[in-house]
Amino acid sequence: MSSSPKIWLSSPHMGPNELKYVQDAFATNWIAPLGPHVDGFEKDLQEFTGAAHAAVLSSGTAAIHLALVILGVKPGDLVLCQSMTFSASANPIAYLGATPVFIDSEKETWNMCPQALEEGILACEAGKVSGKKQKPAAIIPVHLYGMPAKMDEIMALSKKYGIPVVEDAAEALGSTYKGKACGTFGDMGVLSFNGNKIITTSGGGALLSDTEWMINKARFLATQARDEAPNYQHSHIGYNYRMSNVLAGIGRGQMEVLPERVEQRRSNHAFYKKALGDLSGISFLEEPEGLHSNRWLSCILVDPENTGGITRENIRKFLWEDNIESRPLWKPMHLQPVFQDAPYFGGRVAEELFDNGLCLPSGSNLTEVDLERVVERVRDLGT
Repeated sequence: MSSSPKIWLSSPHMGPNELKYVQDAFATNWIAPLGPHVDGFEKDLQEFTGAAHAAVLSSGTAAIHLALVILGVKPGDLVLCQSMTFSASANPIAYLGATPVFIDSEKETWNMCPQALEEGILACEAGKVSGKKQKPAAIIPVHLYGMPAKMDEIMALSKKYGIPVVEDAAEALGSTYKGKACGTFGDMGVLSFNGNKIITTSGGGALLSDTEWMINKARFLATQARDEAPNYQHSHIGYNYRMSNVLAGIGRGQMEVLPERVEQRRSNHAFYKKALGDLSGISFLEEPEGLHSNRWLSCILVDPENTGGITRENIRKFLWEDNIESRPLWKPMHLQPVFQDAPYFGGRVAEELFDNGLCLPSGSNLTEVDLERVVERVRDLGT
């Protein structure tokens, strides 16, 4: 391992005012969950995304879980989920005893393939998945690495078959599809503020919706489903999923620099594409017309047949030797041991992306020296 300074894949990047909000939480003794910064953070998210309602929570995973609970997903149900994603998109399906039905990606955005999605819907309804005819309980598309999915086609299928959509925009805050914010297309949208995301609250997430009762129910369930009574009384099973006022203060400071963070991430991608785009066998995910990606992570595909046999693993290990963190693309859920028996529809697009894809360092706090060092190492391997 090199003694060179560490270059992280995507590290937190604080702005000038996060500490001010945190200090205010301490000064006013609003340390427990809920408080004015929680309210303010939710309002900030509504204004930025255009969503009518928002609830900030302990994680993006919690947001997906609550969304499925609110939609009434129960044991034995079928939920259609993008296979090319992080496990948090799929795990809440299993929490509820439902069965994930994984859907392949398409090559243009790397996200849920509408053709494979319809194939999966029809198979579920024909009884070819569970042995009995079932209408899927929900669809979970993902905006992978900040690139918007084909939401027109996905929402058209949602409407055609009457299936609600939980839109996983955990990686896509600041991305837009035809001018509309990612996370605002489905019945509910999910955001994440994990430490590696474009903005962070250390941990945290949010649920967005234009349907008021859904967000009201999310808030109720997220605070242990406590009934309105002078004593602690519960008529429903609840969860401890609300964000603290302290972490929400960090979020408010992060929201003030979010547009800048998006531009910094997009600038990283542009730098890599200009510096590496001429290398044989190296390609980038293009931005289709009308789609605006926050470029949360800058990713490349490596074709060994055109790189002289160099694979994405060769590049990853070579970077690691110089203390540079990179990462393969997400391993598709239908290839994960825990989901090996789950139904899957589509071809091998997701598998090929995983085999050949690599995420390069993409933090908004990378310097030009950092970026040049990454590029030099990649080019050194090919010479």
